Amino acid sequence: MPWTYRHASKEWHAFLDDVKERMSLTSDNMAYTAVDAVLQVFRRRLTAQQGLEFAAVLPSVLRAIFVQGWDVSVPPVPFSARSDLIAEAQAIRVNHNLTPDNAIEATAWAIRRCTNARDFARVLDRMPEGAAAFWHVETDDPAELEQRII
Repeated sequence: MPWTYRHASKEWHAFLDDVKERMSLTSDNMAYTAVDAVLQVFRRRLTAQQGLEFAAVLPSVLRAIFVQGWDVSVPPVPFSARSDLIAEAQAIRVNHNLTPDNAIEATAWAIRRCTNARDFARVLDRMPEGAAAFWHVETDDPAELEQRII
């Protein structure tokens, strides 16, 4: 049994705690809504095959959130300016969305802490132009992005 299935709750709660802290959110519901919006914004820019390849390197709960409700018949759209991507995330479930301006960066930071760095980089190398920039995280200490649940 894959580790991510056996320890799905542990991985998910660690990820969610990271997101809440980085986004200064107070509830799991707010953090979930922000993460779901960020994942939807990213997947809109992928083909179904690219999306499945990306999802394969995510922990199991994030993988499920990423693919849930995806209409793969809709053609991908190009990446745009970060401000446009953030606005798009904030417009998803607008009546229940308190997604902050740092939602993409915070989600990227938390995802990098719960994925294998080599696998994540490998899959991003095969994604469309703009994908690596979407998940880029600036940090003075690369150790803070190391996978913490293995």
